[in-house]
Amino acid sequence: MTNEQMTVATLRMLSVDMIEKAKSGHPGICLGAAPIGYTLFAKHLKHNPKNPNYFDRDRFILSAGHGSALLYSLLHVFGYGLTKEDLMRFRQHTSKTPGHPEYGLTAGVEVSTGPLGQGIANAVGFALAERMLAQKFNTPDCKVVDHYTYALCGDGCMMEGIENEAASFAGTQKLDKLIVLYDSNRITIEGSTDLAFTEDVGKRHEALGWQVLRVADGESIDQISAAITLAKAEKTKPSLIIVNTTIGYGSPLAGTSKCHGAPLGSDNVKELRKNLGYKTPAFDVAPQVTDYISAFAPEFAKYESDWNKTLKAYKTKYPELYEEFNTWRKGNIDFAALDCIYDKPQKNEAARVSSQRILNAIAEKYPFVVGGSADLATSNLVVIKDGGDVSATYGGRNIHFGIREHAMGAICNGMYLHGGLLPFCATFMVFTDYMKAAIRMSALMKLPIVYVLSHDSIGVGEDGATHQPVEQLAMLRTIPGIKVFRPADSKETAAAYESAWTGKSPTAIVTSRQELKQLDETGTDALYGGYIVSDSTKETPDVILMASGSELALALDAKKRLAAEKIDARVVSMPCMELFDIQTAKYRESILPSNVRARVAIEAGRSTNWYKYVGLDGEFCCMDSFGMSAPANVMFEICGFNTENVVKLAKKTVRNCAKAAVSE
Repeated sequence: MTNEQMTVATLRMLSVDMIEKAKSGHPGICLGAAPIGYTLFAKHLKHNPKNPNYFDRDRFILSAGHGSALLYSLLHVFGYGLTKEDLMRFRQHTSKTPGHPEYGLTAGVEVSTGPLGQGIANAVGFALAERMLAQKFNTPDCKVVDHYTYALCGDGCMMEGIENEAASFAGTQKLDKLIVLYDSNRITIEGSTDLAFTEDVGKRHEALGWQVLRVADGESIDQISAAITLAKAEKTKPSLIIVNTTIGYGSPLAGTSKCHGAPLGSDNVKELRKNLGYKTPAFDVAPQVTDYISAFAPEFAKYESDWNKTLKAYKTKYPELYEEFNTWRKGNIDFAALDCIYDKPQKNEAARVSSQRILNAIAEKYPFVVGGSADLATSNLVVIKDGGDVSATYGGRNIHFGIREHAMGAICNGMYLHGGLLPFCATFMVFTDYMKAAIRMSALMKLPIVYVLSHDSIGVGEDGATHQPVEQLAMLRTIPGIKVFRPADSKETAAAYESAWTGKSPTAIVTSRQELKQLDETGTDALYGGYIVSDSTKETPDVILMASGSELALALDAKKRLAAEKIDARVVSMPCMELFDIQTAKYRESILPSNVRARVAIEAGRSTNWYKYVGLDGEFCCMDSFGMSAPANVMFEICGFNTENVVKLAKKTVRNCAKAAVSE
């Protein structure tokens, strides 16, 4: 076999050996797409395996994350530091080779992938970040940002709606340095794609503004390489390369769904080895392949050294731009220098209005903050003043994602992971259902993406039940690793932004359409997630009123009414349950003492998340049904969000707790 043939065979067999040992995995794509992976890594990808994270490298995203064994084989063979032992522990606990690629765990993995379509949308984000940074920092004689984004996907990715959303956005933005390689093997788990997927993917992407190239023979390295060369030559469109491959190539199960998501089995592996003419022991790499790939090392190192030379010249010629470039790449925000964001407004205002003012104060000082909305920027109030519009020809800061919530979230994940930008995105709270999967990936990867979610409750009013978020707060709070902030006023909104961009997790900042009272009692203690805004006069309060958002003012009003009836209440603001829950037990006990069982939770959303604080003896003033079309003030009144009802519930729980204490 030639060096190329032997390397491709090695990639195939390493992948199959991993899957066979783990008794779990997806061999089909690994066998069929191995020539694509080899061609890209050996002939086109600008990378340096000895320093996988140097900034101007090309990015490679395995959108078809179930083919992770192929990626791990590539990283092992090309010298990224994955060892033979790592491959042998494929899909095992604490290994560097999990079932799907995970960001931050394995060198060479740019993003966690697996949910189909997410990776392509992430790749659009990577390519958009490259474009925006290039427009900002490149000069005619020094291109410090100049690289491609590649993604490998399969039929499953092409079926997901997020792929079409992201592809439409990429075509509109003319992201010419985005190249998607489509492993078209025409097989899914259930069988032939003809069962459910007969569209012409190429024509669809042409209609979306892409260059479409076709490779008839997925075994031809020359054909694949020529197509990638043509894709790189295109300067006005993203490129889709459709590569006709055979799933499970070389095995007795080739061309069938039987090799998609299950090990081949020992007998079929033996036949595969015979068909490939492969004699190297399992998990070993033949000296022929090691020597051949080692010869690429100087070229790979030169990619980085050439960029370092460019960067050095850039520093000399453009010292101010160079310093700014470094600042953007660090992406740090000093909130100590932004204490103005905690100033109390002179009049009542909606949280979305507070958010706009605070976001612009941050963005004015930190130009690497960029973002936009799913066609709702003027309603979400997330327009960066004088920021300009991001487009194919202009280097602005306001991104028009269009009505593509799912792709928007995934694009922001890719932008952040690229480096150099701090992205946010926005929509109505109720539409988080459309992008929940992308938000989940933000949390899984611990990415500090800011999701500005306006129109937070039944306060949306006349738009009716379809647009009134009731269960979305509870849904978001169930995602591990996300912070969900529902601020009660401007100061708590400022705390939400500070927490979001000084942490390592995504944050949903849930803002109101309705005006909020601007309270004297709130402040930076909101960074604890929950805190006392108005305490009882007694050492032990008679009842604790807990609230978030617009309902905090209601709790404070109820406290006054209760005081007139000789019931002493403590009022606790709970803008972010996730932050409160990670405080010390001592702190949490100081806010919600366990000996006070009379408690009322007040929030215009589902009661689900409040049980852990209210307990068995407390009461809820929450929204456990869908809303209706009516003005906001009418909605709050008829749904029980009024002083009379809160007082009634507080008295009820005080009375019941007193009876329970006597019976005990």
